[in-house]
Amino acid sequence: MRKIISIFVFCLLFGGLINCQQTLNDKAKEYLRPVVVPAPLDNPTTKEKIELGKMLFFDPRMSGSNWISCATCHNPALGWSDGLSLGFGHDMKPLSRNTPTILNTAYQTHQFWDGRAETLEEQALGPVESSAEMSQDITVMIGELEELSVYKNLFDIAFPKEGLTRVNIAKALAAYERTIVSGESPFDRYLKGNLDEIDVSAKRGFVLFENKAQCSKCHSGFNFSDNGFHNIGLKDPNGNIDEGRWGAIGKDAPIKIRALVGAFKTPTLRDVALTAPYMHNGMYKTLEEVVDHYDRGGDDLEYLDPNMIKLKLTSEEKKDLVSFLKTLTGEQIQVVLPNLPQN
Repeated sequence: MRKIISIFVFCLLFGGLINCQQTLNDKAKEYLRPVVVPAPLDNPTTKEKIELGKMLFFDPRMSGSNWISCATCHNPALGWSDGLSLGFGHDMKPLSRNTPTILNTAYQTHQFWDGRAETLEEQALGPVESSAEMSQDITVMIGELEELSVYKNLFDIAFPKEGLTRVNIAKALAAYERTIVSGESPFDRYLKGNLDEIDVSAKRGFVLFENKAQCSKCHSGFNFSDNGFHNIGLKDPNGNIDEGRWGAIGKDAPIKIRALVGAFKTPTLRDVALTAPYMHNGMYKTLEEVVDHYDRGGDDLEYLDPNMIKLKLTSEEKKDLVSFLKTLTGEQIQVVLPNLPQN
């Protein structure tokens, strides 16, 4: 009886009982997990690459100081981010942007907040070589790794006849990062027909997400991202100016494209309750603050995305929206730290 009543409520919220099951099926298809995790043809995923990439990911020898690993900023215990408003890099100097989660990066068409890398392979060594982040000379790092027989053997196994090279370091890291995917969430089970998995408030929040709040215009599909770039009207509290996507590609454009100025990649909403602070500058600590920002239609209107409008949500609707977002937290990956070779 409870399931029948839940179905009735779902149908009523979506505007009537006609074709209710079809509506539910359509929503399930839209947010359904892809059958396979995509990987490029020149770097097919293998267990050997994953094992090697995992070791590199957690190894501080990837940094010039031998203190910072990829996992320092992308900590599995902190939603694969670092829990800080702004990241920190070499010599503990603060960076200019929030550390994005690397959860579900396998499904993204661009990497980094400004999308300056199109593949995980291209992205992998960016932070490593950056003087502001890990400040590592790749040639020096290759020499250090070659002195360790464990790494040399693992590279020979993962990349036969190629071995330890710059390209293969990036490929191994990318292979491991493609395993960092979100687990099944209450929302996923709800769409499969387990209608008691989320409460009535979250169900109302889902309807708002799809309709009045207009979240799904940008946060769409399984990964809740359109892989696009949008200026959502963030006014930096410290007055900092970050041109975002325009800053990454503007040098190649004949004219200034207004839609790209201050535009940043649409982040995934999977596990979003675990990845605070939010936004590219980490200015919001809670999901409630994020919802308030969208409700008022942004603050800096100069290059505002046309999808940003005042929503006029009630306080109850805001609570429902946050309730829905919390249902996107999936079962967490159990990460066993690798044994790293000693010098």
